[in-house]
Amino acid sequence: TMLALRRASAFRVLVLTALLPPPRCAQDPGLVHYIYQRFRVLEQGLQKCTEATRAYIQEFQEFSKNISAMLGRCQSHTSEYKSEVHSLALRVERAQRELDYLEYLREADACVESEDKTLAEKLAQEAEEERKTRSLLNASCDNMLMGIKSLKIVRKTADTDGSWMKDAAGDSPKVYFFVGPRSNTVWEFANMRAFMDDSTKPAPRKLILTHSWQGTGQVIYKGFLFFHSRGTPGEIIKYNLHKRSLEDRMLLSGGAGRALVYQHSPSTYIDLAVDEHGLWAIHSGPGVHGHLVLTKIEADTLGVEHSWDTPCRSRDAEASFLLCGVLYVVYSSGGHGPHRIACVYDPLGAVSEEDLPSMFFPRRPRSHSMIHYNPSDKQLYAWNDGSQILYRLQTRRKQPRE
Repeated sequence: TMLALRRASAFRVLVLTALLPPPRCAQDPGLVHYIYQRFRVLEQGLQKCTEATRAYIQEFQEFSKNISAMLGRCQSHTSEYKSEVHSLALRVERAQRELDYLEYLREADACVESEDKTLAEKLAQEAEEERKTRSLLNASCDNMLMGIKSLKIVRKTADTDGSWMKDAAGDSPKVYFFVGPRSNTVWEFANMRAFMDDSTKPAPRKLILTHSWQGTGQVIYKGFLFFHSRGTPGEIIKYNLHKRSLEDRMLLSGGAGRALVYQHSPSTYIDLAVDEHGLWAIHSGPGVHGHLVLTKIEADTLGVEHSWDTPCRSRDAEASFLLCGVLYVVYSSGGHGPHRIACVYDPLGAVSEEDLPSMFFPRRPRSHSMIHYNPSDKQLYAWNDGSQILYRLQTRRKQPRE
């Protein structure tokens, strides 16, 4: 620093010397005195700057010594703290291992008790479930399907899809005709003869519903028409045919109506059915072409009585029906024959696929638009490629459970 100041002073002297007038003018005593005074002021300034710099250097050296001493003490304290923290961590780890071991012993005992309790609760729940199912599906009907006796084509139309039926309860001779997978028009025929021959009197009556149906899963039960309301994911309409008015409605939960119930029935999302035990709904479970779900519905109040997840898949299925509380699902390859019952589900477990022979329907050109069982006349009502068909059935009594 001092060297730099000296160099700066020398530089200034050279500059001032260069500014001095020529020798002929240097004899002016006033100018010379002024120049000397300026040099003296510069030297005093340089002297003060030098003293200040020395003071700053001395203070900085003392500050550095103090900082070094403080850092040394901090390092010593840090080592002590590290040692103490490490010792404390070891003690905490040992205590945690002891607590984990005690917790393991406690949970082991509780786990045995919990498993026993869970098993007991599961067995009790299964027993209660079976009791409810047996109460719901009483033993008033003990028939099981053994085969298709014969086929009768009742009528032929140009419509590929549709459904037709009689009231599944009572002895009403009226026949109801639903053309197409979506509409709000129902044709009511006085009897089977009038349905078979359009020239027979009286002429069919045209019923205009307040809501349109979706698919071919309609049923008529105790004077009421039940159908899936068009444009809704899972709404079931109960329509009074005598008063021609909406009687009630319900919403099936669990994703019902969001996927096709059968792969080869491209318009039906909920298939309703009636058997000796009353009203049912068959619908697809979660996922595309998932397993079918069977739901029992109380027809008077439209309350869900129970639901079962069945092992029957929607893939390659075209229709299904219920007989005496047992679900029979009809499958075909690519929507064409042969049409065979390839999955059976009995909530009571009395009927399984092993109990049944191989059951094929008479060969038809396309998949069935609908197959519904009528417990009043013990026949299947079906629609295939524009033909309205009756299938007569062969049944036998269920074998008693072991």
